Amino acid sequence: MRGFFILLLKELRSIKKEKTIMLAILIQFFIASFSSVILIGIMSFYDPTSIGDNTGVTIEVGVVGDTDSPLVNYLKERRLKITAFSDIDNAEDAYLSGEVDTIISLPEIDGHTVDMTLILPRTDAAQTLILMLLNEPFKKYENYLREVNGVELNYTNIEGKPHTTREFLYSVIIPILMLFPAFIAGSIVIDTISEEIENKTLDTLWAAPLSLNQIFSSKISAAVITSVLQCILWTVLLRFNNFPVENAGLVLAITFILAICISLGAAIIALYFKDRERAQFVFSIVLFVVAGISYSFNPSPFSLITRLAVGDHHIGAASITPYLLPMIALGLVFLLLSKKLVAARN
Repeated sequence: MRGFFILLLKELRSIKKEKTIMLAILIQFFIASFSSVILIGIMSFYDPTSIGDNTGVTIEVGVVGDTDSPLVNYLKERRLKITAFSDIDNAEDAYLSGEVDTIISLPEIDGHTVDMTLILPRTDAAQTLILMLLNEPFKKYENYLREVNGVELNYTNIEGKPHTTREFLYSVIIPILMLFPAFIAGSIVIDTISEEIENKTLDTLWAAPLSLNQIFSSKISAAVITSVLQCILWTVLLRFNNFPVENAGLVLAITFILAICISLGAAIIALYFKDRERAQFVFSIVLFVVAGISYSFNPSPFSLITRLAVGDHHIGAASITPYLLPMIALGLVFLLLSKKLVAARN
């Protein structure tokens, strides 16, 4: 076993020299370290209405007319800066000079329909942002006007941020961070095994008091260890960003099993093709196909990680155990191919 650990340490050191792999790890590190910032940016595509709830952006609002209107108070509650103007001309001059970002003309409430005028910038991005920030105050003012006019509506008051923020984090960001290291592990295994075969350095290693299984196992173990260490680090960084991963032990367990499965599959492909370019191409295709097929499982790996991370009480260790079957099957296929390689050499 001493030879196995020596070779394992050698493989771990060699990973640090792979620029492509280290770049991929750094990208993940950036995502996990600044997940709160990145989440806001990506959420603008996933759910644009969430920008107003997740950012501290504020705007200057020019108000003309009824400055005692409840809408003004609602705007202030939204932390928007209010500037009152006596007439629309002064407000427009301030708008054109950049002193205010938008103008709201508020008539007095006379018991009938309130006809407001809203002046927005011409650029679509600025319009979208301002409208999202004004959305909540306008809804509150609309409800106020309904009450004044005797229109009763019942609402359920649900506190907290929109569900889409939590949904996007736990169903997209966390599964990607937990699974991407396993994909990198597979790529590492293909590179290390195929290079040994192509460069004919495998015979040199084989001359040492090491079996072929020990040689290949050290390469697979190095890739899996790298994957698991990344997942542990991402979990810690997400917690520092106030995004706790519930059932962290089980999440790490499923990512460990998947990393082994993917690494074993990559080793099988590398042993079969014995060529790095073809092996990487086939690995990418197979990974893409298997990822698609995995969604037919209940729960799928993505869904399983998500439900574990949010603390779903209906998901536990029993949901992970079925993934041990493909790991065992791939291990047996890997041993079979390595035995054929030994027989061919002999």
